[in-house]
Amino acid sequence: PIIEDGASDWPTFAEKARKLISEDKVATVFGGWTSASRKAMLPVFEELNGLLWYPVQYEGLESSPNIFYTGATTNQQIVPSVDYLLEQGKKTFFLLGSDYVFPRTANKIIKAQLEAKGGETVAEEYTPLGHTDFATIISKIKEAKPDVVYNTLNGDSNVAFFKQLKDAGITASDLTIMSVSIAEEEVKGIGPEYLEGYLVAWNYFQTTDTPENKKFVENCKAKYGADSVTSDPMEAGYTAVYLWKAAVEKAGSFDVDAVRAAADGIEFDAPEGRVKIDGETQHIYKTVRIGQIQSDGMIKELWNSGSPVKPDPYLKGYDWAGDLSSGN
Repeated sequence: PIIEDGASDWPTFAEKARKLISEDKVATVFGGWTSASRKAMLPVFEELNGLLWYPVQYEGLESSPNIFYTGATTNQQIVPSVDYLLEQGKKTFFLLGSDYVFPRTANKIIKAQLEAKGGETVAEEYTPLGHTDFATIISKIKEAKPDVVYNTLNGDSNVAFFKQLKDAGITASDLTIMSVSIAEEEVKGIGPEYLEGYLVAWNYFQTTDTPENKKFVENCKAKYGADSVTSDPMEAGYTAVYLWKAAVEKAGSFDVDAVRAAADGIEFDAPEGRVKIDGETQHIYKTVRIGQIQSDGMIKELWNSGSPVKPDPYLKGYDWAGDLSSGN
């Protein structure tokens, strides 16, 4: 592998993508993190006809012939997690996010869903990426008394938010929080003592009970250390390599157009369970999981979708989502 670092800087991601395709002549690229990094790279991959495998859940409302999306799209994470909360009797939502594309688009979707399903958005607050002072936000949460805080904060902001919540005397028994960007790695970094009892929505947990996952976790610990953890984006990145391999073998070629044409319908027994490439959207069928963070830093599964969910990045299958994709 040729490894480049986007350095959490969106223009750098685009620049490195161009180098990998033009100079290094790579067959494919696995990577990207935030939606901003992906959106910076997308025109480069389309211009140069490169191929990107993007491993992180994202806000949907996108597809590109030059990207395969192996993390969840909206109907495989956000929409089912809101439905789950509504079914638990949670009606009033406080939306809290970092101020960039993923949280803003996610919250636009959540507001439309709540309006259609009889829920209510009581507040919508954004903080700059990297923001660490949540005193005002916590006061607003106390005042609003929501049934749930739906959290799309990213990165270091989560560390500050959850620590300051605990300092304010608030725990999971007082307040339901659903997060969509906190996986095992983030729990380890923040400290399970600050996160115990809160909810997360993903497609994979380290505790997911499949034979493939048992082996995946063992192999990761053997390579990266006994105290290392696995997480959803790691698993989606790992899965991407095997899906690409299968598409190359089916195509009998590394050519991007041939690989793309061959990819439709390819299946793989991933650590999360069986996944399948949907050729129309270049997203993959994934099982949805809701979990609760435990005191040991692991995530206990509370609910899953029972079978892999067909990706629907533009939410065409939802009457209430009709106006969303046109505005993006």
